[in-house]
Amino acid sequence: MNECILVVDDDPEIVGAIAITLEREGYRVLRACNGMEALDLCLDPAVRLILIDVMMPRLDGLSALIRIREKRNLPIIVLSAKSEDTDKILGLSMGADDYITKPYNPQELTARVRSQLRRYTSLGDIHAEGRKHLIVNGRLTYDPDSLVLQADGEAVRLTPTETKIVDLLMRNPGRIFPAEEIYRRVWSEDAYSCENTVMVHIRRIREKIELNPKEPDYIKVVWGIGYKMEQHG
Repeated sequence: MNECILVVDDDPEIVGAIAITLEREGYRVLRACNGMEALDLCLDPAVRLILIDVMMPRLDGLSALIRIREKRNLPIIVLSAKSEDTDKILGLSMGADDYITKPYNPQELTARVRSQLRRYTSLGDIHAEGRKHLIVNGRLTYDPDSLVLQADGEAVRLTPTETKIVDLLMRNPGRIFPAEEIYRRVWSEDAYSCENTVMVHIRRIREKIELNPKEPDYIKVVWGIGYKMEQHG
């Protein structure tokens, strides 16, 4: 296990503690103390995942997250002392794949890192079983081999988590998935109070693929049950 992880926090003690935890698990760690440093270090192709704090000088974590997303499509986990649902939703809305509150449990942190890396690696496996044909649904075309979604012929920029959700829904048009099942399949974890997390990712996907995200034609809510991909000719 030689994956490289970028840890970003303005508190060197926190960075050091996280680095020790991750290095014990066999990961290589790059360190940054603010968002500007993170922007430079994230360009290293060896970096496979980013752990980033929210409150930092020079460039805060959420602003850095948006700019990193313009350069790299890799898992990003936000670290924050803010534990309110509204703070989590904000972080996820701005492109984070996961959100961990401080003080963090080292075992939980490493488990979430492993989960994100596992999903990122599996998304890049073009030899995965069953990914052989284009899936066409109205304006949308999905290539399960390259994991590329197109809307009206233009490639849609998706995060790894969004890609996993799209993969699930595009492969099963018309099928209704409860939020709990989407969470279990995509995050590979038991689902506890996962509705907001799934909702935020669905909303982000809609903003990228729907002509009118407020009146979606593709990803529909079936009230009281879950979400489905509407099938179009």
